[in-house]
Amino acid sequence: MTRAVPVTPGPARPAVFVGASHYRRPSYGRNHPLAIPRVSLAFDVIMAYDALTAGELLPARAATTAELVQFHTRDYVNALRRAEAFGRVRAEDRERHALGTLENPYFPGVFHTPALATGGSLVAADAVLAGHHAFSPAGGMHHAVPDAARGFCYFNDVVLAILRLRAAGRRVLCLDIDAHHGDGTEQAFWDDDQVMTVSLHMDTSYAYPFKGGCLPDVGGPRALGTVLNVPLPREVHDAEYRAVFAALWEPAVTWFRPDVIVLQTGTDALFGDPLGRFRLSTGAFLEVVACVLRVGVPVLATGGGGYHPLLLARAWAGVWGLLSGRSLAVELPEAASQALRAVGWDEDEDEPYYEDLFRRRLEYGDERPVRPVIQDLMAALADHVALRRRLWAS
Repeated sequence: MTRAVPVTPGPARPAVFVGASHYRRPSYGRNHPLAIPRVSLAFDVIMAYDALTAGELLPARAATTAELVQFHTRDYVNALRRAEAFGRVRAEDRERHALGTLENPYFPGVFHTPALATGGSLVAADAVLAGHHAFSPAGGMHHAVPDAARGFCYFNDVVLAILRLRAAGRRVLCLDIDAHHGDGTEQAFWDDDQVMTVSLHMDTSYAYPFKGGCLPDVGGPRALGTVLNVPLPREVHDAEYRAVFAALWEPAVTWFRPDVIVLQTGTDALFGDPLGRFRLSTGAFLEVVACVLRVGVPVLATGGGGYHPLLLARAWAGVWGLLSGRSLAVELPEAASQALRAVGWDEDEDEPYYEDLFRRRLEYGDERPVRPVIQDLMAALADHVALRRRLWAS
């Protein structure tokens, strides 16, 4: 892979990392895509770089029921509490709330673990209100809806963090670069003209949540133009992703003028992810993060999807480096390499890039030509942005 645009930290601003030792415990049960080390592995890579001080680390806390019911129904919160207390999901709760399924399984801590991730994102929101950048890597659970789990997501911490920011009077732009559509977050703010949601994702005609993707989403009657849903075809590579992002990001920021940006950094858009269908390099992924930071407002970054632990840990270490203003070496420290090898991940060990995953934290995709299918999408996106300009002007 060849190098493209250098990724450098954005404007200096204090940054905090929200974490908890709880994330070293197994969750989701066996054979689930999320039954892999994620937050703990990213933390270990960051610490191998000596890139996190005690003053930058904030402990996560579990969200309270009073906080959770600002978005979720009390019946749903109680169903999760009940499942954790009794060690199983009742049949009526499975039917009503999509709990205890293969997608959203029961596991010990089925209430506490997502409540902790949600509380972590609320801690991050409070830090952002104090003027910091913040990273809540256990967060980013963007599919959950008020009364049900969806797509491995039990509580929608992204929505609840945005509600915390909105309660403080902030105007929020939420950019979701997870490979899957941030549908739960989009739905929550469909009719709020103080929140703009932008999601670049796999077209849902072939990917979860399998609803069919289209460009015309604009938002509800009180918020026309504040929803930008960009479904992309399979095999999108760096040059294509970069072109699409450039076409929408400047107009969105220029018009909406956010006070805060919430950035969902699911890593399943990366080239080797087992549930993703894109070909994005880590370098291109982090270019997006760098562009977001250059807007100059506080950024609350969450985690999200990502089912290849080695790619995820390298990418999230890069996210933290950018948020905290550090220039991390491309070559991985020996301690980071050892932490990555200790996972025992071998699903792509026959790929030519595999050994480089333990040597370097970055790779860049070759600059292949933009395909006709993307050129057609770009033309539609140009028309779509022009429509939004008219809506915004009115």
